[in-house]
Amino acid sequence: MTAPSAAGAVASHPALATAPLDGGGPASTAVVLADPAATEHARPPAPMRRIVAPVAVAALLVAGIVGLAGSLVSKRIAEQQAVHDVAQLTDVLADSVVQPALTDPMPSSPAEARLVLDPIVRDRLLSDSLVRVKLWTPSGTVLFSDQASLIGQRFALEPDAQAALTAPRTEAGISDLRRPENRLERSEGKLLEVYRPVWTPNGQPLLFETYFRYQTVSARSHQLWRGFGGIMLSSLAALLLLLMPLVWALFSRARRARLQRERLMRRALTASEEERRRIAATLHDGVVQQLAATSFTAAAHTERAAARGDQELAASLGTVAGTVRDSIAGLRSLLVDIYPPSLRTSGLAVALRDLARTVGGGTAVHADIDAEAADGLAVPAQEAAFRVAQEGLRNAARHAGASRLTLRLRTLDAHWVVLEILDDGSGFDARMASSGNSEGHFGLQLMADAAQRAGCRLELASTPGAGSRIRMELPRS
Repeated sequence: MTAPSAAGAVASHPALATAPLDGGGPASTAVVLADPAATEHARPPAPMRRIVAPVAVAALLVAGIVGLAGSLVSKRIAEQQAVHDVAQLTDVLADSVVQPALTDPMPSSPAEARLVLDPIVRDRLLSDSLVRVKLWTPSGTVLFSDQASLIGQRFALEPDAQAALTAPRTEAGISDLRRPENRLERSEGKLLEVYRPVWTPNGQPLLFETYFRYQTVSARSHQLWRGFGGIMLSSLAALLLLLMPLVWALFSRARRARLQRERLMRRALTASEEERRRIAATLHDGVVQQLAATSFTAAAHTERAAARGDQELAASLGTVAGTVRDSIAGLRSLLVDIYPPSLRTSGLAVALRDLARTVGGGTAVHADIDAEAADGLAVPAQEAAFRVAQEGLRNAARHAGASRLTLRLRTLDAHWVVLEILDDGSGFDARMASSGNSEGHFGLQLMADAAQRAGCRLELASTPGAGSRIRMELPRS
């Protein structure tokens, strides 16, 4: 094997990795071409529950995150809606209770405002949730309040309050209890103050202000949030329930497709084996037999020419007969490559010994085959072992420049059998070959694919000038 030819196959294989090679040998570094622990072919299909369960957990996690985010958003929306409800209540009180009671003299007569508004406010407005009512003039004077000590006092209006008078609208916000006009409300805790303009009969604007306990807003917000949250969570639950059958169906279809691909692959391998057998039989019964007959005919004519004393013709016919015999030998080697009959009829040990005799190509091949170890392998493993040995010996004989090849099959332990192909040729840098920077033929990838299909581990070890070794670990049946 030369470095380019090995490197191309190594670099093209998806399961490529480098690892130390145990057990010594001609090289100190191994390139892993196939590993049953890292290939999909060595694992049985996962149970459907094991596939669907992570998806279901992920869906529940996403639903939880969406639910939490939606809950926070809906809580915020509910709080805004609760504030809006309180503002609307203030509008209703202003339009239906306060403004109809206003008179034109009130803006200049706090006494009249108190006389008219005090019973209305105490009987119809104040409650557990509404704790304070104020009526302001545009200049900042408290025209009326249910707290009499505030009437007649003057304070600077807040900018939002002034804006509500300038561009009539209702404003709501958390009350700033640090302001002097709110000093009497500090004992009430957190309050929501709402203010809006009202008008006397002649159109003079006044500012109507209410103070609600914030617990009212919180209670309303919680009530709205529970409604929003219930709808959202039930919708998510319904969506998950609707999606689960779809996910199950998709995974079932994917699993069926995978099983179908595996069946098609097995059929393709079977068809390939049958086609190889048909081609081998056709060549053996046709071309090989015809060449054999031609060889016999040429040999007979050679003898006749020699008997007549025509040595030149006898020599020519002898050359033809020798060429035909060489062609027959080549075709028979090709037949063994295409379809090794001894593998089916006599077993792996005999097939490997036959292979060692025919593949050497002038290089001595030492075969050390443990028949018991070979018989302990399943049929797919035997076929994979033969294909790897065939390709490994062929590459070494053609490219490595080796004087000696070794083909070894032995028992590793109670569960594994080891096939090794060693040569003393030129070798190459296996680590560099694994980097993917070299180009080469398809040989090692064919070996790796054969090992993968049989669930075997395949390693290649080599260093320049130290030869190469291919090591294949096969599971016992």
